[in-house]
Amino acid sequence: MRTTHRFQPLFTLLLIMTMSIPLTVTAALPDTISKVKPAIVGIGIYNKLATPRAQLLGTGFAVQVSNQSTKSQIIATNDHVVPSRLLNDGKTQFVVFVGQGKHPEVRNARVIARDEKHDLALLKISGQAIPTLSMTTAQVREGEEYPFTGFPIGAILGLYPVTHKGMISSITPVAIPARNAKELTVKQLKHLKNPYMVYQLDATAYPGNSGSPVYHPTTGSVIAIVNKVLLKSTKESALTNPSDITYAIPVKHLQQLIQRTALN
Repeated sequence: MRTTHRFQPLFTLLLIMTMSIPLTVTAALPDTISKVKPAIVGIGIYNKLATPRAQLLGTGFAVQVSNQSTKSQIIATNDHVVPSRLLNDGKTQFVVFVGQGKHPEVRNARVIARDEKHDLALLKISGQAIPTLSMTTAQVREGEEYPFTGFPIGAILGLYPVTHKGMISSITPVAIPARNAKELTVKQLKHLKNPYMVYQLDATAYPGNSGSPVYHPTTGSVIAIVNKVLLKSTKESALTNPSDITYAIPVKHLQQLIQRTALN
């Protein structure tokens, strides 16, 4: 009986320490999300005479293009989010939605660079610069978990960023799984000849997540950009029956595009 009483305080201390460790680790993520959200924007088109007036096409984020700057007018997103051409009706505008809630700012945007191979694009927006996200090319390992923030299912009720999280399940050549060569397009076959590596996450992303930053849960530094999900069948199944397999482009390709681009 004496032995039991003697060690009971030690057992209690170990139990408290064990219970407190996960709380300390996870406490950083809510703070990181709060810092990341002001840099997240919606990419879309706007026509004040149409119903609805605004149409969200995807997600983007303000990038830090100088070590001395914490605000920017340069927005990164996916190339496939940006329309190849707009209706030449003098009414439809290519825009970026800034802010959160039911009444975000609608800012005119112009494309200043595209990288079709890596599915990336840079935009410049009008108006006041907004907070930026830094980028990091630190090693990413399979098994690590990273959050990503964007607009998975649009903005019918307003602009409300959503954060999901997934594990890096594989670092794999960029490719669309196919049962045979007949299911591949000429463009896909061309990429297969010299593929680059992308991150595969076991996470649920939706069409509106295209362009969402994948970032470090503690620092908020961007490691990749969400660009597609694996479809089980049709495009509609991405909403009704998601595959939980998402792909993201390593941020080094975005950094290279920035370096090649005149950002005036």
